[in-house]
Amino acid sequence: MNETVSFGYQDVDASEKTALVGEVFSSVAAKYDIMNDAMSGGMHRLWKDRFVRRVKPQAGEAILDMAGGTGDIAFRMAERGASVTVSDINQDMLDVGIERALDRGIDSLVWSRQNAEELTFSSRSFDAYTIAFGIRNVTQIDRALVEAHRVLSYGGRFYCLEFSTTEWPGFKQAYDSYSHRLMPKIGKAIAGDEDSYRYLAESIRRFPKMPEFEAMIRAAGFARTRVEPILGGAVAIHSGWKI
Repeated sequence: MNETVSFGYQDVDASEKTALVGEVFSSVAAKYDIMNDAMSGGMHRLWKDRFVRRVKPQAGEAILDMAGGTGDIAFRMAERGASVTVSDINQDMLDVGIERALDRGIDSLVWSRQNAEELTFSSRSFDAYTIAFGIRNVTQIDRALVEAHRVLSYGGRFYCLEFSTTEWPGFKQAYDSYSHRLMPKIGKAIAGDEDSYRYLAESIRRFPKMPEFEAMIRAAGFARTRVEPILGGAVAIHSGWKI
């Protein structure tokens, strides 16, 4: 039997998911950042600022920003002097990021199209690995985590910012209703794409809960793992070290 994986609320053949996710992000790339502001009320900027403060990028460090697409995390880390390689499986997302970097006069970033499950970088190439709102779209999350561990130097750190499941009573119900009813309509109104944003809402619900994902990070070889919930866990910062 062929292995199946989640694509929103559907179960699809693992060999099909990468292409399906690719279609989603090619569709939304041009409006991705506008939609982030619209869907989060601008809070995604605060979450990303907090995330980068946790990463603590240092001048001269080599950092891989996986699923870095439009450059939001990379720009913040480059400001602190880190040498950042921005990688994404989707060229349309990378093209948006490259254009944004040119508009900002940022020419220090390296842009590389990569599959998180099969990175072409040498082992122990980076001091830190970051991935923001991208891991849940990977077909085989466990493989991506193993690859993250492989490309990190000893003493390197892994940081992941991702949507999760809020534990706050009351807010959970309101958030679920917003995600499933309003998010696709906002996507239709702003990006002209209701289906892609329905998938994105569904993918959040199918993503492992915080303790389960932390266990996956540990299983990939990381030590001193930690979870920092935001909004009761609607968003979470996961971290671990390669020692």
